Amino acid sequence: MAGTAGTPGTPSVLRSMNDRAALDLLLEHGPLSRTRIGKLTGLSKPTASQLLARLEAAGLVLATGTTEGRPGPGAQLYAVNPAAAYAAALDVNPHRIRAAVADITGRTVGRHELPTPARRPAAPVVQQVTDALDGAVKAAGLARGDLHRTVIATPGAFDPNTGRLRYASHLPGWHSPTLLDELAAALPTPCDYENDVNLVALAEQRLGAARGHGDFVLLWNQEGLGAALVLGGRLHRGFTGGAGEVGFLPVPGTPLVRQVAKANSGGFQELAGAQAVPRLARELGVENIPGGPYAEVAATLLERAAARPDEEPHRTLLHTYATRLATGLASLVSVLDPALVVLSGTALTAGGEPLRDLVRAELEELAASRPRLVLAGVREQPVLRGALESALAATRDEVFDTSRRP
Repeated sequence: MAGTAGTPGTPSVLRSMNDRAALDLLLEHGPLSRTRIGKLTGLSKPTASQLLARLEAAGLVLATGTTEGRPGPGAQLYAVNPAAAYAAALDVNPHRIRAAVADITGRTVGRHELPTPARRPAAPVVQQVTDALDGAVKAAGLARGDLHRTVIATPGAFDPNTGRLRYASHLPGWHSPTLLDELAAALPTPCDYENDVNLVALAEQRLGAARGHGDFVLLWNQEGLGAALVLGGRLHRGFTGGAGEVGFLPVPGTPLVRQVAKANSGGFQELAGAQAVPRLARELGVENIPGGPYAEVAATLLERAAARPDEEPHRTLLHTYATRLATGLASLVSVLDPALVVLSGTALTAGGEPLRDLVRAELEELAASRPRLVLAGVREQPVLRGALESALAATRDEVFDTSRRP
């Protein structure tokens, strides 16, 4: 029976699948010749030529030069057209909003950071978001209308049942029940919202230490302590979006924290969050403890300790902190049995391999399963990078779908 347009197996669908395969290869490998694209896709030379002509006419690929270093005339090379679409991302915390714009190849073309000091009167959240976004768009030499999609990363999560932000009482101005509607009206593109630690996990899965892994846990420790859970290749968010909010986890070694939503803290946060590191260092008699934000102080102390792991009191600081981290991780590992645990955030990565090795040794005694522990591979602004990866994935799915084109 003859199929209709859009039915799997019809010529239009097969062309669209071949187009997407070629575009993904160009993203992965960079400029390729027609012959190389044909070999990688299994298409004949005439079919590959037709494909490239079709993509070039659609503005999705560009002729970028010719091959060199071989006898005879060089072969024409093709690459994804960077200007085919642009995506934006914002990383929000109580102190600042970072914004970035990337072209469809993933290259960041504009950045902007907007301080959001706690003093009043503060600008409304919608204005903060649009100001940060406009700064990145301007830095990219673009206009708002050039953007295809935006992803906003926040602490906590927007409850899919109510549309309100949960698990982030420390983020002022973001808890209005009408906020998402107001942002949708003010922003020039479709906008998605995602937990910041979930986006770090996405960055690790796409670009870092979790590439090729469909089941892993990412433990994040920076401004706050949290986790992301990737199960069967997909983020597990939970019923209210709160899966991975392990800072609220009751753990031995610290008093029970009650009314955790009001306190915006819990047992694991108090035991092993960044703020616990300078407190522990003082108790152990560590000298020259710097001032500043907890995450920066913790990173400095752990980096020092990792550089001198055989000296006291640095040795005790690393061992004690590793035990605290493993105490909470043991609960996650016992329930989820992941193949991999990624340690991310400056309060973990600053400890480097010495801290990782100690956490692994402790975890082997506290949990029955034996996941592999690795340090994060994406270190530079991982929340923003993950948000860009999310925005780019959705943008490519839409822009690269040539079946939608006439």
